Parts: sequence; structure tokens; C-alpha cells
Amino acid sequence: MAKSCGVTQLGADRFSYPSKRAAALGVRTLGAHGALGRSARVVARHDVKIAADALVDRAVITFLTRESPFPLLTEESGMLGESGAGGLRWIIDPLDGSFNYSRQILLCAVSIALWRDDAPVLGVVHDPVRNEVFSGIVGQGAWLNGRPMSTSGVRRTRDDVLCTDFPVSTDFSAGALGAFVDGVRAFKKIRLLGTAAQSLAYVASGRTDVYAERDIKIWDVAAGVAVLRAAGGKAIVKAGRQPMTRIVVGSNGRLPPAALASLSATPEETA
Repeated sequence: MAKSCGVTQLGADRFSYPSKRAAALGVRTLGAHGALGRSARVVARHDVKIAADALVDRAVITFLTRESPFPLLTEESGMLGESGAGGLRWIIDPLDGSFNYSRQILLCAVSIALWRDDAPVLGVVHDPVRNEVFSGIVGQGAWLNGRPMSTSGVRRTRDDVLCTDFPVSTDFSAGALGAFVDGVRAFKKIRLLGTAAQSLAYVASGRTDVYAERDIKIWDVAAGVAVLRAAGGKAIVKAGRQPMTRIVVGSNGRLPPAALASLSATPEETA
């Protein structure tokens, strides 16, 4: 494959297929290592790194490096390759929901996205437990196991299901947690799945209606944001407090902006 090629010349769909194959390879890698993959490598106060993270990371990097000309940003390996090809890069979370996987909580996903600078081009979120593949190309459409999908039709906050969580970089101060409660109390139900990629994919497929997290790492949300926008939803993405973190609010695209404003507000905007 010519290393100078970009998505604008070849069409995003040319790279959608390799992204799905890479995610499927990641899922097969998980299955091949079983309990070994759940063993802890690094344990922190609010996080854990397991063997499966590194195993899937290596497999996906090797595949995508062979199949495309773009650099990669991954949770495990950081930035690989030089910028170029029109600002395009893969953003990969080899296993979103690692802690769930380590404890056999059945919510996790291999998450692969292609972004151009700060804008998503395509994404795939592969759930290895249910063998569900959520994929999307922004401007073309979104699919669940190859069938078209779209967001829900809910239009009122009081009827919405909100997915959220407390990522590793969360500000756990009393003031920040109080502001969080103020922002979510209007929703009908709140769900914490432990995987941002799947949470966004569920909004994209209409299972839930809104997603919101603060200071979440970009690789946790890159594929989900792409799939959500491809499905007709909306996603607000702002810089977080720390490097590589973002404030992300995704919705079915039918809620009034005012209903979501507090969830995406930065400290400067609320001062």
C-alpha cells in the first residue's frame, strides 16, 4: 500500500474494513490467552493494567502498521510513527474496561478509531462477550453487526438514560462531585458500565440516550465518538484537565443543547 495515501483519496471505507479486522484480531487474542490475560501487570489506586492490554495492543499495532500508512496512538504504547498523511492517525484502546475483564464483569471492548487531527473519521467498538461489532464512518452511516443502526428518539431529559463513570483522572473533591450530582439528577436513569467505548456505542445504537464523562482519556472515547456521530448523534469534545484527557458529552442528537450544557462545561465556563 502506498504510504502517501490519505483517506480523502481512497475513501474512509477502505480503512473501515482493516479496522474491523484489527478489532477482531484483538478479540481472538483475548480468547487465546484466557485467564492469563486477566493477570495484573500494574495496580494503581484507581486503575489496573492487565496482561491482556499489552497482548492485544501488540497484535493490533502489528496488523494496522502493515495495513495502513498512518501513525498510531495507543493506551499502552503511546504515539508510534510520525505525523503525516493529512493529520490522520489511529487511536486505540486495546481493551476498554480492563478492570471489568480482570474481574469477569462482562462489559469490555476492543476500541479502534481513525481521526484526522481533532475530528473522528471512523470507529469500531468490538464487544468480545456478545460478539457485537459497533462500527461507523462519519457522514456515511453506522452499523451493528453489519445492520444499520441509529440513535434513540427520546427528546426529554426526564426520559433519558445517561451513561457515565469516574475515570482515573477524576477530580474527587467534594465540590466536583457535588457539581456532578447537580448535572445528572435530571435524568431518568443513570448507568455506570465501566467502559466508555461501549457506553458511547450504546448511545449510538439507541439503547441509551446520553453519555458524559470528564477527564476521560482520548483513547477511551475516540472510537465511540466516531460511531456516535456516524449514527446521527452529537458529541461535544473539549480539552480535559490533564494531557490526553477530554470532557466528552454524547447524545442522541435530539435533546436541546441547554439540557447538556452543564455536563460539558469547563471550570472556566462555570466560573
